[in-house]
Amino acid sequence: MAQETWTIHIDGGSRGNPGPAASAYIITRPGQPDWEESFCLGRTTNNIAEYTALIRALERAQQLQGRRLTIFSDSELLVKQMIGQYRVKNADLKELFEQAQELKKEFERVTIKHVYREENQRADELCNEALDGSPTEPPVELAGSVKATRIDPRQMAHDEALACLGASAVAWADGNPNIPDPAAVWQQLQDILKKHGII
Repeated sequence: MAQETWTIHIDGGSRGNPGPAASAYIITRPGQPDWEESFCLGRTTNNIAEYTALIRALERAQQLQGRRLTIFSDSELLVKQMIGQYRVKNADLKELFEQAQELKKEFERVTIKHVYREENQRADELCNEALDGSPTEPPVELAGSVKATRIDPRQMAHDEALACLGASAVAWADGNPNIPDPAAVWQQLQDILKKHGII
């Protein structure tokens, strides 16, 4: 089991760049169903959405006790930054980049490769479904799975709410305090809490 390599496809996108954004990932594990998840981020950029997908995929793979990962992304920028070919100059991306690099250290081996969009079609579909109002919930693991039988809904709500607030903060820092509309952000936070049964 320890020698198995899991395959992960990630994607993130923004309609408008910056604009409404979503991230998605698919974890493929030998002999088990694929683990698919997508989620909205509020208003942010393509690059932030791509990095958010990578971070959330790494976090989930760690929870599921993966040890060796091969990650595919159609973002050439993300891949080349993560493997050290490009420098990270943007301050917001640098923070996410450093978070992703720290998460990588928790695994035995992580390989990140670039693929063309047509080879990343399912992750792209999940992003668009989330943006269209149908985010994909992660599956519930079958009994006998260690640690990951069910992810704490409060933790999921916490993570999604922070992602929403973080994306909004980045957008507001661009200079317009009304894009995204604070009332819309509040509504999105309420929707996240309702979705996970917190309120």
